[in-house]
Amino acid sequence: MEALMSKKWYVLYTLMFLTALFIVLLVFFNGDDETVAKGSHNLKAIPTSTMSYKNYQSSATLLAVGDVLIHSQVYDAAKNDKGYDFKPMFQAVKPIIQSADIAVANQESMMGGEALGLSTYPAFNSPFEIGDALKDAGFDVVTMANNHTLDHGIKAIENAIHYWDKIGMVHTGSFLSEKDRSIIRIVKKNNIKFAFLAYTYGTNGIPTPQNKDYLVNRIDEKLMKKDIKEAHEQADVVVVALHFGQEYQTMPNTEQKKLVQSLANQGVDIIIGNHPHVLQPLTYVKGKSGHQTFVAYSLGNFISGQDKLNRQLGGILEVNVTKTITHNESKITVTSPTFIPTWVDQKDYHIIPLSEAQDSGLKQAPTLYKEVTGHMKTWFPALKF
Repeated sequence: MEALMSKKWYVLYTLMFLTALFIVLLVFFNGDDETVAKGSHNLKAIPTSTMSYKNYQSSATLLAVGDVLIHSQVYDAAKNDKGYDFKPMFQAVKPIIQSADIAVANQESMMGGEALGLSTYPAFNSPFEIGDALKDAGFDVVTMANNHTLDHGIKAIENAIHYWDKIGMVHTGSFLSEKDRSIIRIVKKNNIKFAFLAYTYGTNGIPTPQNKDYLVNRIDEKLMKKDIKEAHEQADVVVVALHFGQEYQTMPNTEQKKLVQSLANQGVDIIIGNHPHVLQPLTYVKGKSGHQTFVAYSLGNFISGQDKLNRQLGGILEVNVTKTITHNESKITVTSPTFIPTWVDQKDYHIIPLSEAQDSGLKQAPTLYKEVTGHMKTWFPALKF
């Protein structure tokens, strides 16, 4: 009898151990380590059964910069015996970029590679090595929809996308096919899924080749509404990059504000604006349902060869994104925006925090810093620097 009881207890303990081991393995293999994916229509939400009896909260930081526009004087400065090395140009801001959970840049000059023939304004083509430098600096996502996307046609787009894929950089706004365009680009960090979309006002009069609209996303509210709806279905946070506005204007125009309001009404969480090549203020815009959308109308030039002082200024924006689940409901909040003004040193095209630029020879840096910070918080006095 005792032997039979011992056998029963042994079986029971064994089953309990195996059950516990299964649970541990399930948790381990479904953890929230960072994942980067082109997209999926079968993304898993947090199981409501696990959240029905307790609150859940997670946060991640999103960092964004403005235009990466590689003029000939920039790639000439990067030239060496082995090719091109842009990495030193990002060295002073690299620790800032790498400290963020997700970092996104606007790659404005198409990266078609040296074999295609490098070129500068008005039709840009950049070396692949700028991609290596962005990856090394800590960027995770690049947007490709801008007025220079079609500068060198289909081949430059294909070369760029293949190279971004090769180095593991998420990219959006320009695609290889309609099927490719239909895949929402999603980056997951700390169990928060970020969807990235990008659109441009135009392509400098260059028409998109017939039946190849997927080559560049244009600002088309019908198309955008469809994409945003799909992004909401697949991700927690929707980030939209807009190449819009008027060049060299320091305040957004009526068309920019109207489009931003439309996207806020659709529940977009973050809007990253580019194209003016100068800084425009940051703000929150309330959607029709009360949803708060964080907006950067223009982040200026992050790196370029433009020689006017206000076009040498850009900045590094960072926001904190928090996902909160209570009573099986999920809420996203975008808070604690910070902005670090930057300057491109024309001697070597290094990107320098403006607060340190006096040491690099910009004598008026303290005055500029005061002007830039005042401008950027025009509509958001609580902005931190």
